[in-house]
Amino acid sequence: MMRIDIITCCPELLESPLNYSIVGRSRQKGLVDIQVHNLRDYTLDKHRKVDDYAFGFGAGMVLQIEPIDRCISALKAERDYDEVIFTAPDGERFTQQQANRLSLKQNLIFLCGHYKGVDQRVRDHLITMELSVGDYVLTGGEMPAAIMTDAIVRLLPGALGDETSALNDSFQDGLLEAGVYTRPAEYKGWRVPDILLSGHQAKIEEYLLEQSMEHTRLRRPEMLEKIERG
Repeated sequence: MMRIDIITCCPELLESPLNYSIVGRSRQKGLVDIQVHNLRDYTLDKHRKVDDYAFGFGAGMVLQIEPIDRCISALKAERDYDEVIFTAPDGERFTQQQANRLSLKQNLIFLCGHYKGVDQRVRDHLITMELSVGDYVLTGGEMPAAIMTDAIVRLLPGALGDETSALNDSFQDGLLEAGVYTRPAEYKGWRVPDILLSGHQAKIEEYLLEQSMEHTRLRRPEMLEKIERG
């Protein structure tokens, strides 16, 4: 069983995304154990305060190092962790390939920043990986942590009804997925491509590859250029 621990000062933000759909079912099946830890439980402040003003200048509150260190140390006393990941807008861009690699790990910690971020000493001494979901700033790292957890958990054996489904996802082979269709075969005069109804598997696979490459060329041409360069 994979173990994912998420550290946050706002655990309520993670209740819905971690308890429904594929992630929720994977937890129920015992494929993954996800525990959310309230950072406020690790502060010595009587008001459960975990942030303070930044030294120097600038607006915004910063998460303090002490409660974060206490929480990570308590978790590490129970088990070894493969990665301690900080969800940061200036971190390395999270990709499908990283999701693939992380899905093979046993124990992960996600630290969610909030407000203006975390004390830099946390990043310097307690974190092993920093990941971003995009070039924009959110109120906190809870949603990025939920996104990454979803991307990782759905790759675990038994998480999806069809084990081969994830292999056909966009980005798995460096291309975007071709368009998909279902019943009815015709609606308001809009028809499903005839080739998909032909039953000729080899021709269908050829068509889907062509569509996948065209889709990638139109929407993410840099991906196709990378493949062509080898």
